[in-house]
Amino acid sequence: MSKPQALMGGLICMLLLLAAAGSGWQTPPDQSAGAVKVAAAPSAGHPETPAAKEPAAKPLTGFPYTSESLNYSVNWPTGLSLGEAHLRAGKREDGWQFDFSLDASVPGFAIQDHYRSRASADLCSQELEKEVTHGKRTGHEKTVFDYKAGSATRTTLVDGGGHTDADINNCAHDGLDFVFYARRELGQGRVPQQEDVLFGASYSVRLEYTGAQEVTVNDKRRQADRVVAHVRGPSADSSVEMLFDRDPARTPLIIKTPTALGTFSMELVR
Repeated sequence: MSKPQALMGGLICMLLLLAAAGSGWQTPPDQSAGAVKVAAAPSAGHPETPAAKEPAAKPLTGFPYTSESLNYSVNWPTGLSLGEAHLRAGKREDGWQFDFSLDASVPGFAIQDHYRSRASADLCSQELEKEVTHGKRTGHEKTVFDYKAGSATRTTLVDGGGHTDADINNCAHDGLDFVFYARRELGQGRVPQQEDVLFGASYSVRLEYTGAQEVTVNDKRRQADRVVAHVRGPSADSSVEMLFDRDPARTPLIIKTPTALGTFSMELVR
């Protein structure tokens, strides 16, 4: 595997589960739809304790804002900056609009991606659009979720592009929308059950809560919840470490992913 390919493998894992800006959810999560409280199994270096079984929670019915913009630095394993990422969320009359952009490059290999997701007020995906540039390769596709038909249709938006269909349940998640849903559940003291997430292809995603951890972000010490995301799919088979602030929105502070070149990270810079 070439260095650019190894790097992209790690970044794709980040993109798939990059937690985003949330806000003002109007409907509390429905446990009958698969969001049930689960206890994470202890992992190496994290002994099983009462604090490690479930994330800290307050009696929340939603997040305290309707829009947010977060900025991240994408860093080499050495700590030097590789590029930047920007994450935005906004409340619409009928749901949510999420946007994520990434500009990170290595010599001779440009990476410029843009992802847009629309979701219902209950965070059920409605549409995902992806525009990517990886070196000389470009791509543009859209996935539309049709709950009446019980399927999601992915269309390649280039001349001669085709489409594929995938079966979905009554509240499916795309890769960007899923992390908003996961943050909402963490804020309620729950860990989402394992599920298949659509992000072009289908990825199996399992979240494991491992307990509290102190981190330094923007020269300030913070108490964070550590979650490990186990991701398996056509272009990913790895575990991504995510550290969430213990604010009501469970703001993602640091995301780390291993690659053949070392562990890359995304860190909140606001």
